[in-house]
Amino acid sequence: MPEPLTALIKQAARELGFDVVGISRLPPPPEPTPDRTAAHPLTQCRERLQEWLRRGFQASMNWMTRDPERRADPALVLPGCRSIISVGMNYYTDQRADERPGNGRIARYAWGLDYHKILGDRLTQLSERITTLAPDGRHRAYVDTGPVMEKAWAQQAGLGWIGKHSNLVSPEFGSWLLLGELLTTLELDPDEAGTDLCGSCTLCIQACPTGAITEPYVVDAGRCISYLTIELRSSEPTLSDELRRGVGNRIFGCDDCLDICPYNHQATPTSEPGFQPTTLTTSPSLRGLMDMNEAAFAATFKHSPVRRAKHAGLQRNISWALANDAKAAGHRAPTPSSTADSP
Repeated sequence: MPEPLTALIKQAARELGFDVVGISRLPPPPEPTPDRTAAHPLTQCRERLQEWLRRGFQASMNWMTRDPERRADPALVLPGCRSIISVGMNYYTDQRADERPGNGRIARYAWGLDYHKILGDRLTQLSERITTLAPDGRHRAYVDTGPVMEKAWAQQAGLGWIGKHSNLVSPEFGSWLLLGELLTTLELDPDEAGTDLCGSCTLCIQACPTGAITEPYVVDAGRCISYLTIELRSSEPTLSDELRRGVGNRIFGCDDCLDICPYNHQATPTSEPGFQPTTLTTSPSLRGLMDMNEAAFAATFKHSPVRRAKHAGLQRNISWALANDAKAAGHRAPTPSSTADSP
């Protein structure tokens, strides 16, 4: 008897280097019921997205407000979509950030090469393999770039659960999975959804330096250091003193709510060469980066997620970190010569 298509697809995904793979199925979940506890998990995610937007927690990320129904329904992204193949790659490495005075901090996912390309190239290969197995199928791949609620679908596919910090937690890899998904018109066998194992733990909420996790599972992006150092453009209003102090030495993203998760105790280093860090990303010199012009920034971070902050944004972040470093050391930081905001 031929091996089922779903099993062959999962085998192909693992051969391509994905550490986890799972399947979830459409059609979309039913409409909300009067008894909220009986609502389908993805119906609840749709409602949570709408409430999150209503509260303005998307801050200046206005693209989040465009067509939220499409973001919540993959069939509006790929007509005829029947299944979603969710994949993940472990990006944990056993190196530690060097946070001596004068150094900044870059989020762990940006220590190596750009994960969008690493996962994206392999999803393209996976799509091609699936086409050879089932030529009639149509597919569309995304890696954190399209209108897809990737964490919700990853939970439905059994890759883990959405923790109280709003990120996916894997029972095997902890907080260190980068996600991608392949929408397909093929009808595949679904996996059992992941179970929320956070329990009464609130360590991630307590660990947030700026109080961005306003309640379990809800993050105010306008207070989140990842947003402040990446998505917030340098042309926008400067931060309050409270938020600037909370940013500390972080110049691109923040791992605090991930680092503290108890499920990381069994984290194992990735075997993916593209995720291996460099001295520049594990111990970035604030003064060295402050002197980097736009051309040098573009060349240095050409293949890095850090380029998303743009030169002006990174310079602004460095100015914040230098000011915080100076206050901690009891002296005044030099003023960077750039288009960055003054500290």
